[in-house]
Amino acid sequence: MTVTTTAPISDTHLTPLAVSLVGEIRTIVRRSVAPGPTADLVAEALRGYLGHPALLAPEQRVGSADRYVQHVLHAEPDGSFSVVALVWLPGQRTEIHDHVAWCVAGVHQGQESERRYRLGSEGSTSRLVATQEVENTLGSVSGFAPPGDIHEVCSSCEGTAISIHVSGADVQRLSSSIRRVYPRPEGERG
Repeated sequence: MTVTTTAPISDTHLTPLAVSLVGEIRTIVRRSVAPGPTADLVAEALRGYLGHPALLAPEQRVGSADRYVQHVLHAEPDGSFSVVALVWLPGQRTEIHDHVAWCVAGVHQGQESERRYRLGSEGSTSRLVATQEVENTLGSVSGFAPPGDIHEVCSSCEGTAISIHVSGADVQRLSSSIRRVYPRPEGERG
């Protein structure tokens, strides 16, 4: 999977609102609860920031005609979480993937379509089975914790879409929160 990634932005370049969000996430993560409940708590915190024009600086809203862009906003020094802004132009999409850790995504601008999957078995082999189609509009938040976090995401609006992703991993070090990419099921269109 190829993602355009900007250089990490130091916290001194975060907007005051983004600094507040990072502080709330830090408080939640330090509770050291299980991944699923952590994702739920982070999702609830993130929801209050989505759509606010002061959350991102102008340079954190820049996309690319080639592929969606990941702007690393914050990576916690101990590696416990990261915050990124993904900027999507119309029709840009991820591959089908899962994650290295719990992950929360919220739509900050525009709209995204999401197709969720589960691994099913067919005899001695596993195969992907689509389970749900979701339209994520402004303010929508989804939280995932492995296993059961397989999906693909696509910008489904006419303008720029921006989503804020919080992951329980050091995205700056790993370059992405994606663990594995899956082939598209036979006969399924992207």
